Amino acid sequence: MTQTYKFSKYDYLDRWISYWHQIDEVLKLNPKNILEIGIGNKTVYDCLKKEGVDVKTLDIDKELKPDFIADVLKMPLKDNSFDLILCAEILEHLPFEDFEKAFSELKRVSIKYVVLSLPHFGPPIKFSFKIPFLKEIKFSFKIPFPKKHQFHGEHYWEIGKRGFSIRRIRKIIKKYFKIEKEFIPFENQYHHFFILKK
Repeated sequence: MTQTYKFSKYDYLDRWISYWHQIDEVLKLNPKNILEIGIGNKTVYDCLKKEGVDVKTLDIDKELKPDFIADVLKMPLKDNSFDLILCAEILEHLPFEDFEKAFSELKRVSIKYVVLSLPHFGPPIKFSFKIPFLKEIKFSFKIPFPKKHQFHGEHYWEIGKRGFSIRRIRKIIKKYFKIEKEFIPFENQYHHFFILKK
């Protein structure tokens, strides 16, 4: 059963930063249609619809009323169905042994692009410097801290935890897609974005 929505618990500031980047990256690619996997509270969906994007949704929770009730590992869709697939903070909810299988499905269903974000564990160090009339300078990096991941009913794994290095994640992704761009938003150091091209 779907939990009751609580703004302060679900839509905290870091998540809004992630929403903005999801929407921005999708719009930059100018897709004719997109599939959003894992629709949450439909914030991203609503914004993209207002921008005139043809958005369909897929989720395992039928109470969210997605267009397709399904798992990312077996999508009931034809090959090359969508210009772009948005898959933000979803794949870590699968056991890591299913990670590569998910990419096989994402590649099959997408025509050209996947906008992906994954959790990236690690304490960040951030610097920001602003002088009037000049562009703000921002610099950040993560301190390596390969802590062992423990499953608490949400994430099976996270980038940066022991055994889940960014190099390992990139290696798997590159079997299926070209990484056109990747970044960690300065304001939300926990979400690692990948813009992938088929």
